[in-house]
Formats: sequence, C-alpha cells, structure tokens
Amino acid sequence: MSDFALYYIEANVMCIIVFAILLIHNHFNLDRQEKQIKYDHVLIVFMLYFVADCLWAAIEAEIIPKTRFAMAANAFMLYVLMGATVYCWLIYVMAYVQVPHRNRPINRFAVLFPFLISTMVLVLHYILAPQTLISEANEALPDFSIYLIVVPDIYLVAILFYTFRKARGEENPMEKRKYIFVGAFPLLVMTGGMIETLFFPHLPIYCFTCLILMLVFYIQAIEVRVSMDPLTNLNNRGQLMRYISQKSNLHQEGRQTYVVMMDIDDFKAINDTYGHAEGDKALVTVANSLKKVVKKNGMPSFLGRYGGDEFILIAHPEMKEQIDHLISIAREEISRECADDGIPYLLLVSAGYDELKKEQDSFQNCVQRADEKLYQDKHGRKAEARKAR
Repeated sequence: MSDFALYYIEANVMCIIVFAILLIHNHFNLDRQEKQIKYDHVLIVFMLYFVADCLWAAIEAEIIPKTRFAMAANAFMLYVLMGATVYCWLIYVMAYVQVPHRNRPINRFAVLFPFLISTMVLVLHYILAPQTLISEANEALPDFSIYLIVVPDIYLVAILFYTFRKARGEENPMEKRKYIFVGAFPLLVMTGGMIETLFFPHLPIYCFTCLILMLVFYIQAIEVRVSMDPLTNLNNRGQLMRYISQKSNLHQEGRQTYVVMMDIDDFKAINDTYGHAEGDKALVTVANSLKKVVKKNGMPSFLGRYGGDEFILIAHPEMKEQIDHLISIAREEISRECADDGIPYLLLVSAGYDELKKEQDSFQNCVQRADEKLYQDKHGRKAEARKAR
C-alpha cells in the first residue's frame, strides 16, 4: 500500500470514528428533537461518504483492481453520497428554521425530486454512453463532474435562501450569526472539496474540512443545549445567571431597566384536567407568543423561562409605559395563538414588574418586588372576574 493511500485512508477512518462518537452521544440524549435527529442523519451520510472515499483511495493505489466497473461503482457511490449529504443538510436546515409544512409528504417529495431525476439521468447516461463518463484509462471524465455539481448546487441555493432569509429577520446578533453559519456550512465544505480536487488531490482536505466544521457546529449546538430550555426554546435559568453577571447587560445608557415576571393562571388545573402534555402545550404557546411580541417590540431585552410556569423578561424601555403596552400585547397574542391552535381552555397570564435601580439595588430584590406585583395582579384580576359574575 502506498504512503498516500495509507495516509488518506487513515484520515478518513479517523473522521468516521469521531463522527461515530458524536452520533452515539446524540443517540443517548434524553431530549432528541427533530432537528437533532436530522443532524444525526447528516453524520451518518458523512460517515458513509468517508467509507466510499477510502475505497476510492484503495482503487487509485490499485489495492483494489482499477477496472471500469470498480471506478464506475465507486464514482456512482460518491455521487449518491455527495447528493445525499447536501439533501440531508437541507432537511436539517428546514427543521432548524422551522419551515412550515416541511413534513408533508408532497413537500418532502418535492425536495427529493431533483436528486431522483439526476440519478435516473446519470444511470441512463452510463448505460448509453459510458465512455463519456469513465475514460479508457478508467478515470472519471468532466461529464461526470457535472452530475456531482448540479444537484448539490440546487440544494445549496435552497439552504442559503432559508437561512439567510431567517438571519435577515433576526435582530439578535448571536442568533443571526448562527443562521448564517448553518447556511454557509455546505458552501465551506464544498470549498474544501474543490481545493482538494484542484490543487491537492492526494491530501484529505475535504475530510478534514468536514471534521473541523462539524466539530465547531457541534460545540455550538452543545452551548445552545446548555443555555436553552428544551421545551420552550427560551433561555434557561443558567443563561439568566450568565446574563445578569455582566453589569452592562442590566444597565444600558439612556434606557431604564425593568424586570417583568409572568406566570400562567391556574396552571395546575390545566395539568390536572387536561394532562401534562396539554400543560406543556400551554407553556409552549405562551413562550412562542412572548417571543413574537418581544421581537416585534424591538427594545433591548432578555426573555427566559424562570422555572415551572414562570417566565422572566429583562427589558430596557425608554419609558415605563412601554412595559404596560408590551404586557397588553402579549396577552392579546396569547389569546390569538390559543384560538389558532384550538386550545380547549382559557389561557391567561398574570404579570408584575418593577424597575431595577442603578444605585444600591440588586437583581434578586427587583425579582422579588416584581414577583409580589405579579401576585397582586393575579388576585386583582380574579377578584374582578368574581365581581363580573
């Protein structure tokens, strides 16, 4: 075995082992959401591609006889796995940015259609004119490269469309960077492949590019998992502690700082009457409504799940009235969400807030004051409801 083939195969095997470790770690995660499952599919396809790449190195080194059949079979395998990699990443992206109706059979078929057509055309092309794809010296010809490029490019355009559209509408700089990275990921991987093909055909640059980018992406995903509440996808208590540890987050020049506490009225009754699954749905409905309202409002803020059915908002308005308006709009949005989702019960939230003073005030004291006002709001509205009866 040549030194080139040995090194190339070792590099690919190393990537397979690392990806297998990531896959096993994901598999035993107790909270496997849709986008994580789609991410696992990408890992599997990458691993299969590296296996095919090992076979290619073995054929080039003539460890496996370099026949027309061996070259054609391996080339076809690389084509299928190349297309499958970008296809799986597109499916992952659609889950990541929450594309509506993405799981409908007709939509899933529409996404798969370019790959199916290209594969059928390639097979027909090889049957009718194999010499235009594989040379007499058993080398892949430029006509074959067209098949390697067309379908991945179609999927790449769709990936960039979904992610950059989402990034353009995202005001949080950190979230915007995440969407851009997710969209640019296949472009960076393909760039690594092109550098290998054009300049360093005997170096596993594509393999190492995939490995580095997937590890960077995986680390980012772990950070998100650590900082986000898995049910509502809001910031969790740990992320809140990290946020308030920086004084610059709590006090912004020219703006006031308010801590808003909110919870769901009679949440225990929802769980007891309709079940915990419906209780989870109520939490998600409130969380989604709050996210929409905070995003549309535009003021600098931090939104998180404080615990149980409690939510916390740290907002920086220019005037106090903006907080009252935000709470009012949030209640309207929750009602609208309930109507759209056909929720069979009345979903109401209580809210209380207080200003965080710059001098001799602590975040914990402000939370306590906001919490007291939350219960005043809850009891006051219940008293009004009893009078109305």
